[in-house]
Amino acid sequence: MLLIEVDKKRYRRHLNIVIGACIAFLVVGSLSISQLLIAFIPSDTGSHFHWNLLGVIVSAIVVLSTLLSYKNHDFLKEVFYVWQLKQALNLITRKMRKLQTAAKMGDVHAMLALQFSYAGSRKLWILDDNIITLDELDKSQSELDVLLVKYNVQLDINQYQRELLKAF
Repeated sequence: MLLIEVDKKRYRRHLNIVIGACIAFLVVGSLSISQLLIAFIPSDTGSHFHWNLLGVIVSAIVVLSTLLSYKNHDFLKEVFYVWQLKQALNLITRKMRKLQTAAKMGDVHAMLALQFSYAGSRKLWILDDNIITLDELDKSQSELDVLLVKYNVQLDINQYQRELLKAF
């Protein structure tokens, strides 16, 4: 996965629109579906929990399938890129201890994964205005920089691929 520049204002505006539209559709869709089911197939016991649940499930499926079918649309480009970046960083985070241990022993692939994680996290945290933990990220980056000098390694984060993590 490549780290690309994302226009923060456009990303935030589009993310807010997508979230708002999803919430609105889930509310209206689930209520409409459940009310139609209750009107046409009323329950003898007076409990309509199953119809309400079905309305929520059907609405969620429609929202998810709509988002997935339009994921390559220009409007959703940044939103889906950030979603994919979060998934990639989550995979690295799950293997962070092993990666840090391997990097300390000079494993270039572990160092590359860590470098991608730090650069991606910085990008993500700035996009989400989560700058409180940037000092901790700087500390981790400094530790990695020391290892890069120690083992005389040059990294290109554009070479990072998810498959590198299978070794850890």
